[in-house]
This record gives sequence, C-alpha cells and structure tokens, in this order.
Amino acid sequence: MSITATRQSVAIKPGQWSFTRWTTVGQLEAVEVHHPSFKARLFLQGAHLTQFAPRDEANWLWVSEDAIFKPGQAIRGGIPICWPWFGVPGRNPPEVRRRILTGASHGFARTALWKLEDVRETSVEVEISLSLHANQDFADAWNGSALCLATYTFTADSLQIALTTTNLGDSPLALTQALHTYLPTSDIRHTHIEGLEGSVFIDTLENWSDFTQHGPVLFNGQTDRIYESGQPLAVITPATERSLQSVGSDSTVVWNPGPTKAAQLSDFPDAGWQRMLCVETANALSDYRVLNEGQSHTIGVMIGRL
Repeated sequence: MSITATRQSVAIKPGQWSFTRWTTVGQLEAVEVHHPSFKARLFLQGAHLTQFAPRDEANWLWVSEDAIFKPGQAIRGGIPICWPWFGVPGRNPPEVRRRILTGASHGFARTALWKLEDVRETSVEVEISLSLHANQDFADAWNGSALCLATYTFTADSLQIALTTTNLGDSPLALTQALHTYLPTSDIRHTHIEGLEGSVFIDTLENWSDFTQHGPVLFNGQTDRIYESGQPLAVITPATERSLQSVGSDSTVVWNPGPTKAAQLSDFPDAGWQRMLCVETANALSDYRVLNEGQSHTIGVMIGRL
C-alpha cells in the first residue's frame, strides 16, 4: 500500500467546495464532508477526525457519548494525533525525552489548533490537508522546530491518513508518535485482531515485560500493549471486518481500558470499554525516528473493508 497525496484532484477555495462545508460542534470548528458516497468530520483542533461513514453505514470510528468539544480538551474517540511524543515522557527514549519540557502524555498536537491547508474534491474522493508549525508557540512544552502535515483521503471504501513531519531545526530531531485510532465494536469480548501472531510485545500492565503473541489478540479486560510490528491487520468484530495497513511504522499499540480504568477516565462512559478498542499505528519505544535537518518522515494508515 502506498500513501501519497492525490494529484489528479483540484484545490478548491472555501465557498467553492462541492461536498465540504464549515461547521461548529460545541466550541470547536470543524469541516464536514457530505459526499454522495461518504461522510466525514474533521476538527481543526488536533486535526482530529471523528467521523468517517460510507453511505448507509454507521461511523467507522468510535466516539465517546460523553466527549467534550472545547478548546484545550482532547476529544475522546475518533483518531487523536499523538505528536511529537507518544505516551508518558518518562517512557520515551532519551533522545526524545530530552526535548520534552512537560509531564503531559501524548504531546501537544491533539489539542493544538491546526491550519487548514487544502481541500481537493473529485467525483470519487475528497482529500483534506492540515498543518501544524511547532515553533516558539510550544516552547514551554517542547524544545524543537518542525512542520507536521496531516492529509486525509476519503473514498467510498476507505479512509487514509498520512502524517508527515519535517525537521525545521539545525540539529537531529527524535520523535515518537501515533495515530490513536478508536474503533467501534458491539462486544469487545467477541472481537479479535489478526496479523500480530508471532510478534513480540511489551505489556505495560505486566511491569513493561516482553511477551510473544500466540494466536489472534483477544480482549478479556484492560489491555495496553506495544507490539513490535507494522504488519497489515484485520480487526474482526461481531458486525464488521476492517483492514488496517500502515506505512512508516514498525510498532502497533493495542489498548482497551477495561472496566476499572474506564470508570476512572474523564468523558468516558463506565460501560464504554465494551464497545471500543484502539489499534494505533505508531512509532513508539525503540521504533522512534530521528530526522536530520530538513529531513521528513511519513507515518500513515489506510482503513478499509476486508
């Protein structure tokens, strides 16, 4: 699978869009796509996608019924962008950790205001690009200079995300990151993931110890694992079968809060853990990336039908 920008489509200025329009949800501004073949909703805060639904289908993404839509508050669900670090700072490699100036997890991109760069529409797809210039505005949280470009491509059969980081500084830049994808299920106990068999994973709930995956990934409660794999995956739920194909990634995070953790989370229903799972395309732990001056790296995922 190749994740690339669509060159055949034509950039259209606001007011001339055929399928895309501005909207406000709560206190946040977003763009919505109403194409004959699909719908989507993408927020400027966090470049955060919360909806993708082919015609006559339910949302392919899970969003908490208690999600909060206000400035500075990460939206619970959809696809948050964890950047320029993933997880708690202390668990990141030293090259990444030395640039982090805060104790906050998952970086600042998911609550930052991104800039709408481009909307390209054709009869069969819509592509939307947003950018975040990580400069002195974020100097209290991170020591670095980079440009992050998020490009979303929607069709009747798939959702594609490409996240490209370019180092604008004059020294090597190390980062970790993840596309923190929330997927819905009608029953987590009858849901499994195929494609990680034989992979080594770190179980954060078992003292960050290493294990090897035998058979498909099953869910029996709280799950928090980082797999050393970027292989294609199949997520099988009682109602749906989805494929996830990643690029620029050799690590995959699988997460479900389980009942105890769910009850402790803000804007998360106590029983919500039974209806969702996270399968995250990542550059995490030893899969961190280092960019020299002017160098770029793209991480991406395509979600489709099996």
